Amino acid sequence: MVRTPWAPGAPALADAARAIVSIVVEGRSSDAALAPFETSPQRAAIRAITLGSVRWYLRLAPAVDMLLTKPKGLAAPLHALLVAAAHQIEYSRNAPQATVHAAVDAARMLKENRGSGLVNAVLRRFVTERAALFARVDEKLGGRTAHPLWLVKRLSEAWPSQVATAILEANNTHPPMVLRLDLSRQGRAEYLSELAAVGVMARPVEWVPSAVRLDEPVSLATLPGFREGRVSVQDAGAQLAAPLLAAQSGMRVLGACAAPGGKTGHLLEHTADLAELVAVDIDASRVARIDENLKRLNRAARLVVADIRQAAGFWDGRPFDRILLDAPCSSTGVIRRHPDIKLLRRTDDIAVLAAAQLEILKSAFGMLAVGGRLLYSTCSVLPDENQQVVERFLQTEPAARAAAFPAGVALAPGALDRGTGVQFLPGAAAGTDGFYYACVEKTTART
Repeated sequence: MVRTPWAPGAPALADAARAIVSIVVEGRSSDAALAPFETSPQRAAIRAITLGSVRWYLRLAPAVDMLLTKPKGLAAPLHALLVAAAHQIEYSRNAPQATVHAAVDAARMLKENRGSGLVNAVLRRFVTERAALFARVDEKLGGRTAHPLWLVKRLSEAWPSQVATAILEANNTHPPMVLRLDLSRQGRAEYLSELAAVGVMARPVEWVPSAVRLDEPVSLATLPGFREGRVSVQDAGAQLAAPLLAAQSGMRVLGACAAPGGKTGHLLEHTADLAELVAVDIDASRVARIDENLKRLNRAARLVVADIRQAAGFWDGRPFDRILLDAPCSSTGVIRRHPDIKLLRRTDDIAVLAAAQLEILKSAFGMLAVGGRLLYSTCSVLPDENQQVVERFLQTEPAARAAAFPAGVALAPGALDRGTGVQFLPGAAAGTDGFYYACVEKTTART
């Protein structure tokens, strides 16, 4: 007898469950977890289900677990499948019963035949009882916004309650697709006309000359000039790094912790005729990504695999006029783009990161010329990684002083003055991701 085909949506649910296991159980990033499915005809659906399920995992999993006798004893693929199906029932437009049917088949595709009955029973109860289940989960802010308790606590300590809640809620929204134009090759009005000609509606981001925000995300293949390097995808907040660094022609510039190279490419587009731009990152595979990105842009820099904290291993002793330090951080400002951060980050990571940030800042500053400018940047919304790091550095480095941002550079609407540096919050008035920037200048040579 010929077996009937799987229920519509079952293959995507099964693969999404596999990806969720990779993230939740194995600790991989969503990019790594989704990589095996890049060639699948169901790629878009797998990605949407996986990221949506991860985004709301800390709300969905507790609700599902209330329906299980022994949640911890359930096989990881089955638990992931239940969460993925619950996401589809709660957050998608699919008919709930169709999702239940697909999930039962997906359990068989995962070779969990014995669990298919459990999947059917649990999801049927979830369909009818989910309002009551979520009412219990939503009693706490962490459950309602699907964030780990440690992050809710840190945000509540760092920000007024309304601001902390706004950050948590913004993290669950879908971010806009923002483009960076190479203004040395085309004007913004000209490119907007190109987009309109292919049916892509967009508008300028008024406070960033190089930024264009699309009304709806599109595939890169549909973007005029992407393959030729005339346009890149980059959040408007990230596009402030180049103007804030204020490099000038003839200067030597260091991009510290530069991968994957978005800011490096923008620096080269923004400032013509730099004497040299050296882009350094500790990870060889990530430096390879810088190389790929620069080749698409038809730009060049000297790429180095090295630890910034060990300057003697790559630095020739000639000081840099400008340094962009894009410090490794918790990435708590870009959760809406990378929801796996909620599940992969731990509270103990913050102190470790802050200590490394201070070490990197000290080392990078040692390579800065007298009178030079260093721009410290993170995509974190936690003061521990931002102004507190810069303030500790300034307290111990007599040759350093906090510097004002360059005149004429407009900051994002809603940017918050943190005393030392400025903070952009995710969403907020400008709609950017969460970023922190601070400028430091060297006043005298070290003795």
